[in-house]
Amino acid sequence: MMNNLNPPSQQPPDNTWEYFELWTKINELIRTLPNFFQSQIVVKGINATDVYAVGSLFSSAIESSLVEGLNKMRNIWDPENKYLSFAFKRQSQTFPDVLLVDAIKNDEIIFGIELKAWYALSKEEEPSFRFKIDPDACAKADLLVVFPWILSDVIAGQPVLLPPFVELAKYAAEARNYYWQQSRIADSKNANINRPAQQFRKPYPAAKKDASDSAENDKGNNFGRVSRAGQGSILENYLDEILNLYYLGIKIKHWLRIFKSIAEGRDDQKIEVSLDRVLNEVKVDIRKQDS
Repeated sequence: MMNNLNPPSQQPPDNTWEYFELWTKINELIRTLPNFFQSQIVVKGINATDVYAVGSLFSSAIESSLVEGLNKMRNIWDPENKYLSFAFKRQSQTFPDVLLVDAIKNDEIIFGIELKAWYALSKEEEPSFRFKIDPDACAKADLLVVFPWILSDVIAGQPVLLPPFVELAKYAAEARNYYWQQSRIADSKNANINRPAQQFRKPYPAAKKDASDSAENDKGNNFGRVSRAGQGSILENYLDEILNLYYLGIKIKHWLRIFKSIAEGRDDQKIEVSLDRVLNEVKVDIRKQDS
């Protein structure tokens, strides 16, 4: 059981760490991956009302493509061929999703990435994944990375990556617990968080479920949804930036409104009223953009 009263702070790896320069390069490379990302996935012929079904279907495939992309870009993160035995590999059912390992040293782990793909036009307008890992199960260099994506022609084409969210995994876990507890305390609710047994609170656990925190008062099963941690959460400003990005001349939040208007089973008149409202908002944004 734990109760954090003080907000956490970011504690990156020490610059004396032997792999600090490599970690920094990969950290920077992750942020530029949207410029290099290529996928074999092509979506054609779906109805606008079915656009939401695309998200969960392809997110895992995109995650696999990102890992392959990181390995193919070795010439960028290892230009001097100092780490020829290093490679990124995926693992399932444990934390983190991706490991950078040294094959010569029996897959010795350099650091890990909890990698999530988020369909930016999902109905919830936010990532739905749960991030429950205990802070002590995160090494200092581990990262939480969330890649939003959208189809190149909105309801057709290939996946296109948007700027990612990149954060230290340990800090993300600490911030998740802190904001969860603060919101519960403010509402006079049980704010206790149960932590795993001590032997599981160490980096690179054998099973994610054994190394995860849980909340005592979580009837809605929302603990771990870092996008729902409330005001001040680590994703708050980032999500706002993504939803306000222009895509094919229209903000992503307006694309969402358009699809919701069509997909919610309204009659024609209500759809037209809703679409007119969105269209007026789009016109206002375009005028602001041009001024």
